[in-house]
Amino acid sequence: MTDPTFHVYDTTLRDGAQQEGINLSVADKLAIAPLLDELGVGFIEGGWPGAVPKDTEFFKRAAKELDLRNAELAAFGATRKPGTRAVDDPQVRALVDSEASVVTVVAKSDVRHVERALRTTPDENLAMITDTVTFLRREGRRVVVDAEHFFDGFAVDAAYARAAVLAAFEAGAEVVALCDTNGGMLPDQVREVVLDLRAHVGPAAVLGMHAHNDSGCAVANTLAAVEAGCAHVQGTVNGYGERTGNADLLSVVANLELKLGRPVLARTEGVPGGLAELTRIAHAISELTNISPFARQPYVGASAFAHKAGLHASAIKVDPDLYQHTDPGLVGNDMRMLVSDMAGRASIELKGRQLGYDLAEHPDVLARLTHRVKDSEANGYTFEAADASFELLLVEEVEGRRPTYFRVESWRAIVERNGGRGTPATAEATVKLHAGGERIVSTGEGNGPVNALDHALRQALLRVYPELGEFELIDFKVRILDQMHGTDAVTRVLIETTDGETSWSTVGVGPNLIEASWEALTDSTIWGLRHHGVAPR
Repeated sequence: MTDPTFHVYDTTLRDGAQQEGINLSVADKLAIAPLLDELGVGFIEGGWPGAVPKDTEFFKRAAKELDLRNAELAAFGATRKPGTRAVDDPQVRALVDSEASVVTVVAKSDVRHVERALRTTPDENLAMITDTVTFLRREGRRVVVDAEHFFDGFAVDAAYARAAVLAAFEAGAEVVALCDTNGGMLPDQVREVVLDLRAHVGPAAVLGMHAHNDSGCAVANTLAAVEAGCAHVQGTVNGYGERTGNADLLSVVANLELKLGRPVLARTEGVPGGLAELTRIAHAISELTNISPFARQPYVGASAFAHKAGLHASAIKVDPDLYQHTDPGLVGNDMRMLVSDMAGRASIELKGRQLGYDLAEHPDVLARLTHRVKDSEANGYTFEAADASFELLLVEEVEGRRPTYFRVESWRAIVERNGGRGTPATAEATVKLHAGGERIVSTGEGNGPVNALDHALRQALLRVYPELGEFELIDFKVRILDQMHGTDAVTRVLIETTDGETSWSTVGVGPNLIEASWEALTDSTIWGLRHHGVAPR
C-alpha cells in the first residue's frame, strides 16, 4: 500500500522546462500532466502564473480541461518583494488567482543571496517568508516552501539557513524542500545537514529534497535525504532541467520502491500506472518534449537491460538475474541481447529466442549465423543497434532466403546546384524496380540524396504496398570507418523508422553514404512490411 505521508512532487513542467532545447507549449503541458498523474505522482508543478503568460494560461485551461486522479496541481512563485505586503504583491496574488490548491514559493535561505541578490536584510527576508506563507494559508492554500540554495547557505551560516526553514514552518508551510540549487553536494554532506535540521525542526515537520545534478549525484543525494528523514522528493521526468538537469524522478521512485521497499506512487484501481508504466511514460514524455530518449538512462533506457558480452549471455541463459540488478518487467522495460563481434553462440541463441526462433534445436544454423555476424561486424556492420537488420539475417539463415517484396533493377541519386556558394542544392533520385507483377519507375525529390531515395522508394512501392504510408524515417546516423583512408573510407549508416506505434533500426555499409543508406532503407522497408503481416505481392 502506498505511504500517504510521503510526497512525490514532479516539477517537469516548470524546472524541467528550463532545459536547453525544451520549449513546452500550453498544449504540451496539458498533454504531459495526465501522464504524470497516471504515473502516480502526488503533485505536479505547472509553472509560474503571473510571471510567465504561458503558465497563467496553463492554469486557466487546466482547471477546465484536466481531470487528475492522483495528483494536485501546484503553482510556483516567490515570496513577496522586500518592503511590501504579500496581499499587495501582484505576483503573490497571481498564485491565488491560478486556483491551484497547492502553492510552492521559493525563499532565500542563503544569507549571501539575501544581501546580494535580493538586496535586503536578513530580518526582512524572514519577514517576507512569514508574510507570504501566512497570506497563502489564509487564502486556503496548501503551501510548500522551496528553501533555495539551502545547502550552500548552511555551509556559510547554518543558523540563518535554519531560521529560514523555521520561519516557513511557523507561518504554516506544510513542507519545506531543501534545495541543492547549484547541484554541488555529495550524499554524505546532504545526510549530515538533513539530520542536523531534523533535530531543530522536530519529528513532525515535513522536510523535502530538491536536487540538481551538477555533481552527478542528484538521485543519490535525494535518496540520502530520504534516509536522513525527508518525506518529500522533488524531481523531473528523465532528469530534465537547466545545466545538467534535476534529479531524475523516475530513478528516484524506482529506487525507493524496488531497493528500499517504500511504495510511494499512487495507484488508481482499474487504471494503468505505477512502476510498470515507467518506461512507457518516460518515452511518451520524450516525444512531447522532442528530446530523444537517453538509451543509457537507468531503469527506462533502451540499454538499461541490454547485454553484449558473450560471457554475460552465457550466464543469462542459465539465470537472467545473474547480470541484472532487477527484473526489467517491473518498470515496463525488456531485457535485450545485443548482437556484436563480442557475441558468442549464447548471445545469438538468446537473441533468436527473443525473436521467436529456437536455434538450440538447429546447431548448424546457429553456427553459420554466429560466423556470419562476426564476419559482417569485421566488415563494418553493427547489429547491436540494428535489431531489424539482424532479424532479417536470421530469417535468411533459417528460411533460406529473406522475404522478396520487390526486385531492384537500378537506382540513382543526383545532387545539383545552379549557382555559386550559398545557392541551395536540389536532390533527385530515380528507382526502377519490379513488384506486384509490374515494372515500376519512380522519381523522388528531397533535401538531400538519402531523403530523395527514401521518397522515390516509398512512391514506387506505395501502389503495391499501401501499408508503407504509415512508415516514417525518424533518425539517421552516419559513421565513417577506416578514417585513415579519407574519402575512400567505408561508411556505415543506421536509420530508425516508425509506423506511429513502434520503431525499428537497420544498418547499411558501403563505400559511400548513398550505397550504405540504400541498404539500410531497403532493409527497413522489408522488415516493416514483414512485421505488419504483409505477404509479398
